Amino acid sequence: MIETLIKYCNSLTEYSRYKTREVYIGDIPLGGNNPIRIQSMTITDTMDTKATVEQTMRMVEAGCEYVRITAPGINQAKNLQNIKDELRKRGFNVPLIADIHFTPNAAEVAARIVEKVRVNPGNYADRKKFESIEYSEDAYHNAIDKLRVKFSPLVKICKEYGTAMRIGTNHGSLSDRIMSWYGDTPLGMVESALEFVRICQELDYYDIVLSMKASNPKVMVQAYRLLIQKMEEEGMNYPLHLGVTEAGGGEDGRIKSAVGIGALLEDGIGDTVRVSLTEDPEHEAPVAIFLVNRYGNRTPHDPIKPITETTIDPFTYKKRETIEIAGIGHSNVPVVIADYSNVEINFPSDLKDVGYSYDSVADKWNIDDAAADILYLGKKKLPFDEPRGLKLLFDYDVWTQLKGMNNCFPVLNVDQYLTNKQLSPTLNFICLDLNSLSLELIDKIKNDNKTVLVIETSNLHGMAEQRRLFFEFIEHKIVNPVIIKRDYNNTTLDEFRLFASTDFGALLIDGLGDGVWIGGLDFINGDGDSNDIKSNKLTIVKESLQKFINRTLFGILQASRVRISKTEYIACPSCGRTLFDLQETTEFIRKRTEHLKGVKIAVMGCIVNGPGEMADADYGYVGSGVDKITLYREKEIVKRNIPANKAVDALIELIKEDGIWFEPSESFK
Repeated sequence: MIETLIKYCNSLTEYSRYKTREVYIGDIPLGGNNPIRIQSMTITDTMDTKATVEQTMRMVEAGCEYVRITAPGINQAKNLQNIKDELRKRGFNVPLIADIHFTPNAAEVAARIVEKVRVNPGNYADRKKFESIEYSEDAYHNAIDKLRVKFSPLVKICKEYGTAMRIGTNHGSLSDRIMSWYGDTPLGMVESALEFVRICQELDYYDIVLSMKASNPKVMVQAYRLLIQKMEEEGMNYPLHLGVTEAGGGEDGRIKSAVGIGALLEDGIGDTVRVSLTEDPEHEAPVAIFLVNRYGNRTPHDPIKPITETTIDPFTYKKRETIEIAGIGHSNVPVVIADYSNVEINFPSDLKDVGYSYDSVADKWNIDDAAADILYLGKKKLPFDEPRGLKLLFDYDVWTQLKGMNNCFPVLNVDQYLTNKQLSPTLNFICLDLNSLSLELIDKIKNDNKTVLVIETSNLHGMAEQRRLFFEFIEHKIVNPVIIKRDYNNTTLDEFRLFASTDFGALLIDGLGDGVWIGGLDFINGDGDSNDIKSNKLTIVKESLQKFINRTLFGILQASRVRISKTEYIACPSCGRTLFDLQETTEFIRKRTEHLKGVKIAVMGCIVNGPGEMADADYGYVGSGVDKITLYREKEIVKRNIPANKAVDALIELIKEDGIWFEPSESFK
């Protein structure tokens, strides 16, 4: 059934910034026709003026246009004045944002000092005890009246002092009231914020910025889209702050952030970006800048046929329905294709980089959890027997010469597909783009249940063009599985990782795509000299490009929540509320548990979002006091106030109690 396109961006095919109202944060305006702004948050103790000032200076030098500082209490809120004064004395006029949770009185102090305050609707007036509460219509509205009484003083102060406000919903800290009324949904996130917005508007206050953060990029993207639709319905157009919360650190944190933030930027959504990494904050801004700068030259791009109607619900995940062809499509997880067409392969060890290790003594192959499913050889041939189950792809003219070889399948272009009758009776791949989709091709594909489609693009607005192609398939009732293929030229390693995460992730989180393929290996320029994640460089020292690409693709699938191949860590970026060394602890936990495929572990510095994020994790490690840790199993507390030096061992004991622990193999040691 075709439904009218739901409004959440200007266009699904033409790049166009969604225009919001302009809000001034100090002297730097946000929204409207202004560029997308970059920001981050300090992780120092707010009472340590010198450390906070110096970290803020480093953040500004790294590219931050706004700097957020936590103010968990009155004293910290008051000390924002000392921080601001010292920054101004040193010639730094960056607008400051006070981050508030649980303490309205601290917010009211901070609003008189800084240029903007951030409040979290889930814990500003309500509390979270994971209680299910039955509300009548009257009782629910009475609760909102109480909220109005508690929140209005801050709004009046902001209005008087010209202070802007971010109303920032976090998926992990929705109140019991919202959860009981709307459930754990994007709609609950949106309504949690809009309750506060409506109170602001009643008081004639409009200097508002909104955010819908979640550690799950699918939920995050759906919530922002729904927020825009709801704002359109109510005549609102407030600027949007984008971020994936608790993304973690290193490569995984960057990939997860790019999947969520990039998917929205592709549709012209977003006015300011914060990438939340479990690293020092000056390393966040360069990542955000990479993401944002990609759209500085997005127009003009090759025109794409507009999408006016759709069956895809942008607010609910549903995988595109396909048939299964040789283990690809239908209910199978997306496959990964490793491109070896331009790589010399001489020995079995050459496949180790894509997950296949050959044991010559036992004469057998060991296969990793993140092993590529298909190997594209182009015009080359494998000089040894392939691992059992590994599919080999060849260009059509080469494949026709490989009589009787098992697991060998052809890759055809459109002309070859339309004119040749000699095809594999089991599995074929046809490469096509939007411009090659003719009625003749459509008719042949619809009657072919042995061919997988490989979609390509050379459009500057490539994700949108490939999305348009998926809409064509759906419209013409083509149910063949689809492999998303992209080529990247003249990019750095950092750019490739972020761009690929955006391009593939934006489609995967909407249920589009049955596999991923990076074409060619000569697209990356530049090299580095360090594997240190804190250097903000992803380099390939002691690592081949094949391994790097394979790991990136599996990381994208995991971040998009469509294929799990490793442990997932939901880790907050740290701030002045953090009660232990978050970066060091997260890395220590990772080293002890990274072999537990599919297990999700949340490492949270304090209780602001910690308990809520447990709902999206199997285990939680949350700061509950100075060097004290509370352990969770999902959202339930298991052990309280464990000394920090014993807490990681206690976490592992908890996992063992649940019967899912196993000792790591040699590859993880």
